[in-house]
Amino acid sequence: MAKLVIPKLYPKQVQFINSKAKYTLFGGARGGGKSFVVRIDATGKALKYPGCQILLLRKTYPELYNNHIRPLQIFLRSYHQDPNERIAEYKDNRKEFIFPNGSRIVLGTCDNDREVDKHHGQSYDIIYFEEAQMIPKEHYDRIKLSNRLSGFIPLEYNFKPIQRFSGNPGNVGHQWLKEMFIDNPETNIKESDYEFIPSLVFDNEYLMENNPEYVSELENLPEKLKRAMLYGDWDAFEGQFFDDFDRDIHVIDPFPIPTNWRIYRTRDYGLDMLAAYWIAVSPDNFAYVFKELYQENLIVSEAARQINEMTTEPIYMDIAPPDLWNRHPETGKSAADIFREYGHFLTKASNDRVNGWLAVKEWLKVIKDDQGQMRPKLRIFKNCHNLIRTLPLLVHNPKKPNDCLTEPHEITHAPDALRYFCSSWTFAPQYNPEQSFKDEIIEWVNKALKEKHKNKKGELFTWS
Repeated sequence: MAKLVIPKLYPKQVQFINSKAKYTLFGGARGGGKSFVVRIDATGKALKYPGCQILLLRKTYPELYNNHIRPLQIFLRSYHQDPNERIAEYKDNRKEFIFPNGSRIVLGTCDNDREVDKHHGQSYDIIYFEEAQMIPKEHYDRIKLSNRLSGFIPLEYNFKPIQRFSGNPGNVGHQWLKEMFIDNPETNIKESDYEFIPSLVFDNEYLMENNPEYVSELENLPEKLKRAMLYGDWDAFEGQFFDDFDRDIHVIDPFPIPTNWRIYRTRDYGLDMLAAYWIAVSPDNFAYVFKELYQENLIVSEAARQINEMTTEPIYMDIAPPDLWNRHPETGKSAADIFREYGHFLTKASNDRVNGWLAVKEWLKVIKDDQGQMRPKLRIFKNCHNLIRTLPLLVHNPKKPNDCLTEPHEITHAPDALRYFCSSWTFAPQYNPEQSFKDEIIEWVNKALKEKHKNKKGELFTWS
């Protein structure tokens, strides 16, 4: 009779195997023993729960074969012909391991739509998304629908479907994986259903003892890659636009804003999302983003009302992007007109993206203050969750290195609102709400006069 001998596991791996959460992520850095513990956990659960249907996914077949099929064949001794000398039998035509108790471990890939469609309509009690950062969000969303009770596990086990993930920072799945486990999950599922078990190469006792030079290789990586691959920093990855953003120094606990500080309000508005921020600037010109309104599906009047409800301090400057001045062809009104009706006297920000992002980088710089202390020019209160979440997710546009990609669109709203503030700082001291209002009226009237006179010479309107 074959015996299953489980090698020694280190504490983080044991924690992963014992996790009670519905969704559990293991990893965060290279060399943390992810694939190994996934194989051990899948085997253990197949043996523990009779009839358990398990799907173990890697993106491509070569990865699947080298990291799971072949190691599992050796581990389960499935290459023996004698059924008494194997824990499970491997069926190559179906890419699955069959256990005597009726459990299965199905090995699958998800490199394209055709492969993803193979999992449609199936029922898996457990799904392992191995190296999940390689899997696009749309593929994960389709595959996860197959995570449901198969009906083969006896009812007395009271088993509930679960999902297990392994992964590192970066690649196409970085955003959705980070949102699920690193940021506050914004779902209808309670947060206690999520568990993130960070595992670094330093936790891998076997690797540290037998291959210590691997750590040196990770330490010699470029700085942002080292932060991601060696230390599991989910705010650092290859291609990151704001690689100088660091939660440890740019994100702080809230504190009462002194009444003598100037308050700026900035927004990025569209029906798909309103991202509004209140920014306090101290007398020595350090800025603090201290309040956030982030909500979708608001018409302009509703957006204005909600902004008013959250505003309890005098606004020195109210900043908005140029597109809010575009007039609706039927009503003749712009979004800026409607905001003005609710007391928002907006200042038009520059829409120069390249110089705007350079301005943001300047504000993120760490400089010496009047007391000789080093601190960033701009910091963000912890309650501004969406700005903290999305700013480090922006990536370089390969066609315009000094700009970032505008997709996925959801992550651009909060950074754009911050950009409008940063790019507007040069003319901040000259701002006067009343004069801004007068200037806009002059612009409207003169536009109408030019239209009336067309090519004829006519006297233009001024405000005395």
